[in-house]
Amino acid sequence: ITNLLSAIPYIGTKLVLWLWGGFSINNATLNRFFSIHFILPFIIMIFVLIHLIFLHEKGSSNPIGLKSKFYMISFHPLFSWKDLVGFLMKLYFLFLIIYFMPNFLGDPDNFTPANFLSTPLHIKPEWYFLFAYAILRS
Repeated sequence: ITNLLSAIPYIGTKLVLWLWGGFSINNATLNRFFSIHFILPFIIMIFVLIHLIFLHEKGSSNPIGLKSKFYMISFHPLFSWKDLVGFLMKLYFLFLIIYFMPNFLGDPDNFTPANFLSTPLHIKPEWYFLFAYAILRS
């Protein structure tokens, strides 16, 4: 993302400084990265809710908002309740997992101490990339 932003003429460097706080990875960069990834699901959820509101008001076969009721399929309140109950059930089971088994969805690799001198197993390259990997590591 940093390379793509910095490639924009005239404003690329300013965009990188505004978005990440600089070109190096430090505390400000990580805070912004985690903040963006924390808030992104909420933004998506807001757009989904806006979409459902428009479906409810305009109908599912009326994307441009025509006034003709003949071709409109109504968005019945039963579907709204069904969606709400389904969402609450999923949320309930998610909270059960979070509160009673907090490490159940975690990755055990997160608990291994960092060792920057050895490469983790899931990053080991194929044999035909070894020359490039050795150059990058040197």
